[in-house]
Amino acid sequence: MAASVASREMPSETIAKVNGIIISAGDSFVLPAKYEGEGVHSDLIRSLLKVQHIHRGRVTCIFTVKPYVCNRYNTLHGGAVGSIAEIVAIACARTVVHKDKELFLGELSVSYLAAAVNQAEVMIDASVVRSGRNLTVVAIEFKLKDKEILTYLCRATFYNMPVASL
Repeated sequence: MAASVASREMPSETIAKVNGIIISAGDSFVLPAKYEGEGVHSDLIRSLLKVQHIHRGRVTCIFTVKPYVCNRYNTLHGGAVGSIAEIVAIACARTVVHKDKELFLGELSVSYLAAAVNQAEVMIDASVVRSGRNLTVVAIEFKLKDKEILTYLCRATFYNMPVASL
């Protein structure tokens, strides 16, 4: 671990407080070795999802927030929201984009409106907003199942690339 360098004009009490905040903000949780590797994290995220409906241009899923995707505030981690949104958006885009075209995620925007707490059931509705020859845009809404409260709002932009033929 690298040593910290602080300004000489800074009081030592302030330096100690800042160091304490930074150290306490870090997570001391270490993942077991079996969870380190290619594709493991997406497998964990996919295991949360249960598909409710699949229609052309629309996918609906449900999931229960588990402790391993929660942050220190016991709510769904923002990175997990992004991962879930990406997986559901790809599934939704695949209902309208031909399988011989490769999808490339160009942009994923997430608006965090409210928190989903541990063990909350969340409904995910994804729908294709626009699909053309080169571009597909998917809107994803996360709502708490029991209260119908909109928690996260996402938009994914995919570039449709034809598979190269040699």
